[in-house]
Amino acid sequence: MRNAFAAAITALATADERIVLLSGDIGNRLFDTFRERFPTRFYNCGVAEANMTGMAAGLALSGLRPFTYTITPFATTRVIEQIRVDICYHDVPVVIVGTGSGLSYASLGPTHHSCEDVGILRCFPNLTVLCPADSAEVGPALEAALTLPGPAYIRLGKKGEPVIHESPPPFAVGKGIVVREGTDVCLLGMGTTTAVALEAARELAARGLSARVVSMHTVKPLDEAFLADAFGRFRAVAVVEEHSVIGGLGSAVAEWRARHDGPQAPLVACGTPDAFISAAGSQAWMREQCGLTGPAVAAKILARIGNAP
Repeated sequence: MRNAFAAAITALATADERIVLLSGDIGNRLFDTFRERFPTRFYNCGVAEANMTGMAAGLALSGLRPFTYTITPFATTRVIEQIRVDICYHDVPVVIVGTGSGLSYASLGPTHHSCEDVGILRCFPNLTVLCPADSAEVGPALEAALTLPGPAYIRLGKKGEPVIHESPPPFAVGKGIVVREGTDVCLLGMGTTTAVALEAARELAARGLSARVVSMHTVKPLDEAFLADAFGRFRAVAVVEEHSVIGGLGSAVAEWRARHDGPQAPLVACGTPDAFISAAGSQAWMREQCGLTGPAVAAKILARIGNAP
């Protein structure tokens, strides 16, 4: 996904001279092409993410369209005050890009995990929260963020994520993308765990249950029309996210559900636990520990609704 971001931001900057890119001491070779083409529009801000975020706000107030980019916890939780006060309070069009989200850096321990970012940032007024599912959604997500009058946060994986779409799909802020049709249960994937939701759908199919899978790439604003339809149509709605079960997409959907009357299917939440994960290992191993695999998600859904088609 980070390669897709580098290609997309370079293409966008070619067409829009307002775009500037600020990096927090990473992506030096990744952005070689961008730097060669736009040497005055790239800023390596070093290990000074708060300063980078404040700079981006100032650039946006000056009429530019800045993107900040670094490892997710350093782009978000390290600089909460600057995001809240400098960017969101002034409602300026800064796009905050966090790479290596969730458990992408599982081997480096809790300092590099980002399982709270969405829960914190979606509380801030004016901020749109986007979580593309794969590399094909990255470019469209950037294009969509660039059309917004205010700030956005884009949550990316790192590298090697499964490709879900053969080509860039139609992408609109606040509108989920159906990646597999189904009639019995509905799985909402947030970001890279949309691939896990697809695995779960295949597991359920083997048990005689038809599962729709949706890339719910926009956590704020939610696709409320889709949710109203899903909770009235399916036997269960499940959220799959590499984020804490507190505060993320599952919580956002539960909050929406609590505010609306009408038919309400059970909500099944699959995410990381409310705990710091001190063990170290690969991302795949860590997902197994958290129950974020296709078989584990399918088993959780079946336990809630039973195995009968």
